[in-house]
Amino acid sequence: MDQKELEKKVMQLSLEARARLAEKLILSLDVPSEEENLHLWVAEAERRLNELREGKAKEVPAKEVFRQARVIIS
Repeated sequence: MDQKELEKKVMQLSLEARARLAEKLILSLDVPSEEENLHLWVAEAERRLNELREGKAKEVPAKEVFRQARVIIS
């Protein structure tokens, strides 16, 4: 089935069905592929490591992070 045939069939769906399909299609555009996702996480990890090395960020022990989280949510 080519694109024009698909469009013709889709337009025969109810308004509600077309809306659900449109939502799924739009959401599919926002989701990165596994490869893109991996690239983004690696870039973020490298950025954070560079900030640590440059002294722009500091390490915080997990124990302290959890303590602060408990204080915030209490």
